[in-house]
Amino acid sequence: MDLHIRQLGKRYGKTAALDAVDLDIASGELVALLGPSGSGKTTLLRVIAGLLDADSGQVLFGDVDATRLSLRQRNVGFVFQHYALFRHMTVSENIAFGLRSRPRSRRPDKATIRQRVQELLRLIQLDEFGGRYPEQLSGGQRQRVALARALAIDPSLLLLDEPFGALDAKVRVDLRRWLRTLHEQTGQTTLFVTHDQEEALELADRVVVLREGRIEQVGTPREIYEAPASEYVFDFIGRANALDGRVIDGRFGIDGNSYTVPTDVAAGHARLYVRPHDLEIVDAASGIPATVLATHLRSGRITVEAQVDAQSRLLELDLAVGSDIDVPAVGSTIGVLPRAWRIYPSERG
Repeated sequence: MDLHIRQLGKRYGKTAALDAVDLDIASGELVALLGPSGSGKTTLLRVIAGLLDADSGQVLFGDVDATRLSLRQRNVGFVFQHYALFRHMTVSENIAFGLRSRPRSRRPDKATIRQRVQELLRLIQLDEFGGRYPEQLSGGQRQRVALARALAIDPSLLLLDEPFGALDAKVRVDLRRWLRTLHEQTGQTTLFVTHDQEEALELADRVVVLREGRIEQVGTPREIYEAPASEYVFDFIGRANALDGRVIDGRFGIDGNSYTVPTDVAAGHARLYVRPHDLEIVDAASGIPATVLATHLRSGRITVEAQVDAQSRLLELDLAVGSDIDVPAVGSTIGVLPRAWRIYPSERG
């Protein structure tokens, strides 16, 4: 089912949690709502679900205006961060709950419900766990049960609010891969909220980056990472270095430094952004001089921390681990050269 958001607004006092949000999601897409705390991502998800009323705008399920429909009428599957399973019910009873709670006229018979529960237990790879209680399951298994319960009602949309936030790092990684596989099997239109950039980039077909109640950028993970539409997106997504400087006559430079790069940004204060893997070390006279402050070995790479004169932020450079890598000594002066970068106008110089 297609989802269309039109000029959606939600305020808490003077604060705009959602500010004229427009968004289109195609049937079968897996979309991440990504942003820091207070960006509006959870509010948007809850308004779509019908758990919150919007102050303005529309939520359209296909051609149907769902704005004033209740949660039950919208028929969405909602998965919370902390599972929200019923502790006194077995796994099978939890999965069946949504079907058994339907009005009598729409409630399937007991045999149909049992069959649906067994199908979902197989889908979430917990065939033999139907008779267990939530406290007898691991965190990852509980979250799978929560997903099965949401899918049991054959929802129009599947909505996930920080679905892996309560799990440890390894379980999160494993469950992300499982969810991607599950989505490919079901083709369910799915939105999930996360503040974890890696999670969004790994899982989603498209990523919606939110900031202070507004959409900053919508794109594929590759577009978001490689072609950020704004300084905010570049700084928020992945690891980023920033260098403050000025644009003069079509070239960005740092005060007191001869190294410059071409740009079409207007003259004035600007900021250059570059990823750690897009910086290379050269002779100090051939690039931007920087002083090495520390080096760290981090999962298959060496990270060099360096300081450029008169810059408030540290630079991080990533070097591949190998016998031929010449790691600069702490305290030495190196030159750094960006291979790929983006420059944005800035009020700060």
